[in-house]
Amino acid sequence: MEIRVLKYFIAVAEELNITRAAEKLNISQPPLSNQIKKLEEELDTQLFIRGKRHLELTESGKLLYRYAREILNLTEKSTNEIIMMDKGMNGTIAIGLVEGSAPDIASAWVSSFMKKYPEVRFRIMDGNSDELIDMLRSGLINLAVITSPCDHTLLHRFKVGREYMAAFMSPDNPLAQKEGDTVELCDLKDQPLIVPSREYIINMIYKWFREIDAEPRIVCRMDNYLDVAALSGADCGISIFPRTCCIKNDSIIARNISNPARMVEYLFVWLKGKPLPIADRAFIDHVREQITG
Repeated sequence: MEIRVLKYFIAVAEELNITRAAEKLNISQPPLSNQIKKLEEELDTQLFIRGKRHLELTESGKLLYRYAREILNLTEKSTNEIIMMDKGMNGTIAIGLVEGSAPDIASAWVSSFMKKYPEVRFRIMDGNSDELIDMLRSGLINLAVITSPCDHTLLHRFKVGREYMAAFMSPDNPLAQKEGDTVELCDLKDQPLIVPSREYIINMIYKWFREIDAEPRIVCRMDNYLDVAALSGADCGISIFPRTCCIKNDSIIARNISNPARMVEYLFVWLKGKPLPIADRAFIDHVREQITG
């Protein structure tokens, strides 16, 4: 099977209409139909069920589509890597990092990638997860590390880390006087709470409290994690944020939320359907290798 024919087949499989597929490929319809027929003859199987208005993939067609996508992706990747070996990887990777552990997580990737491709530059931007998703949509960045939960419908993603959600409080708060480095969720049900402004996080916190038949007493929502220490230290309330969001100082006490432990996941994300520069795609592969290796 030729790569060209596989591209024809993929177009037809995605459009499920010969006319639209031919327009997408910028070729006429009869040659495309002829190529698909020859492919079926070569494989001695039916790839499509022909209807009056549209096509439908057979089980054999679905299997071929999956392998064809993998073959084309591998072909493109190998071609790009050969070009990069010859010319050298270059360009600027724009990536957004959410507050918390994301900078620490990403620093190892950036360091090892720069050693591998010294001509690549990075532009790093920060913000909360919603802000970073907006930056992805606007094109300011192509990649980001955000926290879950989030709207996954428009994003490719994979997990890169997790950490405890913690309660930050004044040393004068009675809960800070308890022994140990954790606080149970039920101890927080009557406390004034300061929480992130993201709706996804607020909904998550409400879900936690429903599990103990309670409702959180939220008195403040915040966009900037740097203000958590000021408000919590002044005993305005107990802040619920990822453990590493706040800089440790004598004005606040951090207690991991327990029974059960509450965690936040960090996700490496990029937009679906958006072509990425070679350097960005190479960085995604590099991060995957770092995570799995």
